Amino acid sequence: MSTAAPVTNRYEFVLYFDVTNGNPNGDPDAGNLPRLDPETNKGLVSDVALKRKVRNYIADVQGDKAGFEIYVSEGATLNVQNKRAWAAIVPEAKKDEELKKLPKDVEKARALTQWMCANFWDIRTFGAVMTTGVNAGQVRGPVQFTFAHSVEPVVPLEISITRMAATTEADAEKKGGRTMGRKHIVPYGLYRVHGFVSAPLASHPVKGTGFSEDDLELLWSALSNMFETDRSAARGEMATRKLVVFKHASALGNARAQDLFDRVKTYRTYQGSSYQVDHASSHNPAMDNWPPARYWNDYRIEIDSTNLPKGVEIIER
Repeated sequence: MSTAAPVTNRYEFVLYFDVTNGNPNGDPDAGNLPRLDPETNKGLVSDVALKRKVRNYIADVQGDKAGFEIYVSEGATLNVQNKRAWAAIVPEAKKDEELKKLPKDVEKARALTQWMCANFWDIRTFGAVMTTGVNAGQVRGPVQFTFAHSVEPVVPLEISITRMAATTEADAEKKGGRTMGRKHIVPYGLYRVHGFVSAPLASHPVKGTGFSEDDLELLWSALSNMFETDRSAARGEMATRKLVVFKHASALGNARAQDLFDRVKTYRTYQGSSYQVDHASSHNPAMDNWPPARYWNDYRIEIDSTNLPKGVEIIER
């Protein structure tokens, strides 16, 4: 784990990313169709999907470096990870019944949870419930994301595909070796997500996870580069386009998060004209004859930095 001091400033951020001819987040309950808000037809990407990409990036960058393991990783057995904390802090506890409850000694119970925070980057970042049979406590993470929404409605397409190889001998005889399939894509979508970094949940002497300034820099790097190391044919081309960070001078903040988010505005542009598209009353009839957006350059992001609340700094990354 980094020896840097825990984060003591509050942060909020706005992240823009886009997808071209891909499925940014399929819904398994809807045949893996891209997720949609049925009332607005705007695309959705879940917070956990984004956290997965951040975790994958950290694992790629940090490898097996001590203090930067990933708790929620592919193929991991969580109770096995929890037992490692018990072996380090309470080695005398061997029976399954003993492991189901935290030790009565408050200091030992706290040490178990702190060991997990110190060794797993995603626990001290996003938090975790570590009470799944082998109890290592639970923590609220200082970093949280909202769902991402596309700034305009998207129209998913269903593409038919063929496979030259059959699955079984019966299929080969019946279908001549060819089988059919489906692929769902969004031709283009620009998505916006909001995020939060809580200083008390990072630095509090009891409930803090120890999320440090070094961990924060890794988070910014992950948000900027997470799609570069997580390519998939199903997701097409995905890229982070802009990251706007609001840094507060204090731990509890110097302005309301929503007031800061409202300073970041998205405009659709076409042939020299532009209209704001990221709020409910933004539709302009003049846009009805515009072609659909297909590129990042079809949008413009504006950040209102005038009359900033005292103690708030805007950082563009």
